[in-house]
Amino acid sequence: MAETSPARRRSGLPELMEWLGSGFPDWPGAWGARESHVIPIEVTDDGERYVLRAELPGMDPEKDIEITVEGDTLTVRAEHTETKEDKRHSEFRYGSFQRSVRLPFPIPEDGPAAEYRDGILTVTVPRAAREERATRTVQVRRAG
Repeated sequence: MAETSPARRRSGLPELMEWLGSGFPDWPGAWGARESHVIPIEVTDDGERYVLRAELPGMDPEKDIEITVEGDTLTVRAEHTETKEDKRHSEFRYGSFQRSVRLPFPIPEDGPAAEYRDGILTVTVPRAAREERATRTVQVRRAG
């Protein structure tokens, strides 16, 4: 007697897993299509200065990185351009990157110093000299 069990269907799971693992080929703009990426940072404070370290691998510090200061805010901007090679898979991040950090004090004019080494940008911001606030008397004048 011939077996009458239904034909076994092949699962699409292996193909789906291969497609997912290959970075979504042929699906432009699926993930990470944002114009700007967040820069991972760490900020430390030793009481005399703040040190901001930003992870920016593969950058040319003279061409790709810009640091601006406005009041108490320090902003790091970077841009990493993509090569025109046809890539099968890439997890590199290309495009614009930006991160702003607000410090608890105004940043002194001559204060910030920046250095880039081994993919890490280090920005050191000294605290401004603390002003000693003496008690002052304010004269009150009669209006009139």
